Amino acid sequence: MINKIKDSLKKLLQSQLAIPIIALTVLVLFNLIRDPAFFSIAIKKNNFGNTVLSGNLISILNGASELAILAVGMTLITSATKGQDISIGAAAAIAGSVFVKILRANTINVPVILAAIIFACFVATLFCLFNGLLIAKFNIQPMIASLILYTAGRPIAYWINGGATPNVESPLLKYIGGFIPHIAVPTPILIVITFIILINLLLKKTTLGLYIQAVGINERAAKLNGINPVFMKMIVFVILGICVTLAGSMNVCRIGLINHETILLDIEMDAILAVAIGGNSLGGGKFKLSGSILGAYIIQALTTTLYAMKVPSTSVRAYKAVVIITIVILGSPVVKSWFKQIKNKLSQNANSAVKAEAK
Repeated sequence: MINKIKDSLKKLLQSQLAIPIIALTVLVLFNLIRDPAFFSIAIKKNNFGNTVLSGNLISILNGASELAILAVGMTLITSATKGQDISIGAAAAIAGSVFVKILRANTINVPVILAAIIFACFVATLFCLFNGLLIAKFNIQPMIASLILYTAGRPIAYWINGGATPNVESPLLKYIGGFIPHIAVPTPILIVITFIILINLLLKKTTLGLYIQAVGINERAAKLNGINPVFMKMIVFVILGICVTLAGSMNVCRIGLINHETILLDIEMDAILAVAIGGNSLGGGKFKLSGSILGAYIIQALTTTLYAMKVPSTSVRAYKAVVIITIVILGSPVVKSWFKQIKNKLSQNANSAVKAEAK
């Protein structure tokens, strides 16, 4: 039994998920020592009289919902294009603006909300495909190609609603951004769970995941094996369009308005960090979605921990930067190689000592 546990731990430490799991474990232990009640979950009544779950753990899972969805899209983009799209926040702002414009033009009900999400998805996907075209067809480096939309996206979002920051109010939207009556878990958490299940089914039950990785590992070899690299890259940008629409619409439902300047501001940096913390190579190729999703929750857990420690909001980013860069460096191939060399030397020394004693 002990040997099985040791083997499991050894496999875990050698796996891609080693760094994110260790980072999450350190965060959990730190908070349990600092405040044993940090992860306690309470049941209470909210402002609408509904019984809901509350606590730091629920806040972490709820607060990271948009980031977890965008981290999935960023992982696929990174894998296929060997680069990152830095315009996902701007694209989400555009999707949110289209979503709000349609809602304000109609009586808000379930069919209108679905229609607004679908149309917002269509518009956001077109903008994402613009980036995809520059990258896949014209071979422009992803970060440079997406810089155009990063710069122009939020002004476009502002223009969509006639240069205003309109609000939208409806119980249905509050259900999407908050709680559904008689369901104690926040709706964004349920949306993320559903999305992750669907995207995993898409990647695991089809050859899409394999083809994306093949293009990222060796585009020329993939082409020789009958895979169209341009088409596969455009597919991942379609998926990214769905991700930014879900994130943008969810955020609008949370706060009840669209503000092009602040909606998911700097979310692209957190999404890239989530991919890196999750053990995925920023140079493309093989990926593990579970690592990126775990990375998103680690970032949110770190933010929640800092706020719980009364760290000023102006200083939170600096503390986050220090911790995250430490995690990323520890998970880098260079550091892993150093640890491997040290382990081999210790093993050799131990074997030498055993042989010496035997003589």
